[in-house]
Parts: sequence; structure tokens; C-alpha cells
Amino acid sequence: MRPQPDAPQTGQESVWAFPRPAVAEATSAHLLIRHRGLVVADTRRAVRTLETSHPPTYYIPPEDIAPDCLRPAGGGSFCEWKGDALYWDVAIGDAVLPRAGWSYPKPAPGFALLRDHVAFYAAPFDLCAVDGETVRPQAGGFYGGWITSRLAGPFKGGPGTQGW
Repeated sequence: MRPQPDAPQTGQESVWAFPRPAVAEATSAHLLIRHRGLVVADTRRAVRTLETSHPPTYYIPPEDIAPDCLRPAGGGSFCEWKGDALYWDVAIGDAVLPRAGWSYPKPAPGFALLRDHVAFYAAPFDLCAVDGETVRPQAGGFYGGWITSRLAGPFKGGPGTQGW
């Protein structure tokens, strides 16, 4: 059952206006990830994926990620739109955030912009921000969307949303 979309306020995008199937597009939004005092990523050259009912997921180019903080995590998953994903642990000093990031080394047609870019779950980090606003992680543990006040929901991921 499809929920009733929230009415977007001035300056908001409705996730219910996002396409299905998903798309990838370049964005100049300023993305910042910090953990334990280290800037993990800082970019204005990301790619965001948009899909109906989901907040955007941001993919950051490797040049804008702190050197030597990514370690292969093993395992993977499959997205019907983007293809096969690999997972990354993020190591900061003696702290390891397991499977905190993922990438598509050989993305499906239509998602070539994602090649070699890394997306990160917001929840494990001290700070993830879009244009200076701290994000809320998309609920559900599997999804990696970043929620800001510039989005109107409701958002897929929480209890009872599996069928959306």
C-alpha cells in the first residue's frame, strides 16, 4: 500500500516525485563526513541516486575521501538498478566502522557515474552533512539515504514500509 506523500514546503523536494526506476545525477551539494576529529570525506563533486520514496544516497569520488581509511570489507549485495556492490570498512586510527561504505566498481548501464565512487551510511559517523546541515540516516539498516530538512517524505526504510 502506497502511503500519502507529505506536501512539500517551499524549498523541499518530495521523495515521491523521485523516479522509479532509480537514476544517478551529479550534484554540487557540499558533503562532509567527520569521525573522531578526522575529515573522512569532503566534496562538491558527488553523485546522488534518486528513487521514489527514498532520500538521496550520495556517492563520493575517491579523491575526496581521506587516504588509507577504506578497507575492503568482503561480501556484497545486488541492486536491481545499479548492479553488484562491494562493501568497505572505514578505519580511523584504532576505530573500525564495519561495512560503513559501499561502491559499484562495474555499475549497470545508466549508472556509469557511480563507478569507483563510495557511498556511506550516515549512522556510524559523528557527522554527515549536506550543505552544512547534519543529516538523519534513512531508517532500516539496509538503505543508505541521507535525510535533510529539504526533503518531504515519508521515507521508505522504517517498520511497515517494505512493500512501498
